[in-house]
Amino acid sequence: MSTNYKILILGASYGSLLGSKLLMAGHDVSLVCRAKTAELINHAGTRVRMSIKGRSGLVEIDSHQCPGKLNALTPLEAKAGDYDLVCLAMQEPQYSDPEVRHLMQAIAAAKVPCMSIMNMPPLPYLARIAGIDTSLCWSAYLDPALWDAFEPGLMTLCSPDPQAFRPPEEAPNVLQVGLATNFKVAAFANPAHNAILARLEADIAAARLRVDGVDLDLPVKLKLHDSLFVPLAKWSMLMTGNYRCVLADTVQSIEQAVHGDVAQSRAVYEWVASLCQLLGAAAADLVPFDKYAGAATGLLKPSSAARSLAAGATAIERIDLLIKLIASQKHMKSASVDDTVARVNGWLDRNREMTASNPAR
Repeated sequence: MSTNYKILILGASYGSLLGSKLLMAGHDVSLVCRAKTAELINHAGTRVRMSIKGRSGLVEIDSHQCPGKLNALTPLEAKAGDYDLVCLAMQEPQYSDPEVRHLMQAIAAAKVPCMSIMNMPPLPYLARIAGIDTSLCWSAYLDPALWDAFEPGLMTLCSPDPQAFRPPEEAPNVLQVGLATNFKVAAFANPAHNAILARLEADIAAARLRVDGVDLDLPVKLKLHDSLFVPLAKWSMLMTGNYRCVLADTVQSIEQAVHGDVAQSRAVYEWVASLCQLLGAAAADLVPFDKYAGAATGLLKPSSAARSLAAGATAIERIDLLIKLIASQKHMKSASVDDTVARVNGWLDRNREMTASNPAR
């Protein structure tokens, strides 16, 4: 097939990882970002670096060398109806920016299928799960009304397993992959939209990057799953590692959060997994604790949520609170989860008080 899909990705940082894989597969990608970043990307392209098993050093995907076409634009420049698929790659609070919010409403009105690679599941996706009352989840979202116009069947979610970061010494068009796992996406309600995902899955799997005369098969694939619950596998990981990076007065690495007390980590992980199974997930949809714990040994930085709090953020993605709210609907309670939520609340309260007393901060 020769069809090239046009794909809009909101978020040029983490979104450039998925975007690079799509560009390698021959599809056209538009990255939504700030004007200065858009100018840089349109001039210099994107650079995504990752390691490959059995090969020393990092391999770089240069968007200029990919068969797909890349452009970057601001939220007000994007025309929602021009695209076959929208990918949501910003953190949940960022969608409340007025210009981004305006674009989101245009996407909802155009009824373009949306694939989220956020950690925080969009409310329309949660609405597809029969066991969740989404109205009882609103307090976990900065702007829950933002999602009202989206049809649940047009929203799907990936388990965003790949870990990536912007090297601090590099320009904003550079991303480095720390843990190169796959994007596991749940099916849409519409078979026609699933056909798009299946095509992207196949094209990404077939794409190769030529380096020094050798065609390399790079990691980070897109994997389509029938089960709605596959993306929920991330919840145990986030609750056990990412949010337990947040201590009372400091933050720690994901590796320390998981391996500082392995027995407690296992208990939290399996408690969240049991919640997912109560919602309808099969054991095969989830990832065993030991596999996650093994991967966590290489996660030597605090999570993005923890780093944001330490830097003074007044709003972050609240997967921790969302899990607690959904668990309460099922009459489930975890003292460890409650403690984590309380610590995150404490950081946010302090950061908001500091911002209010020093607006120029």
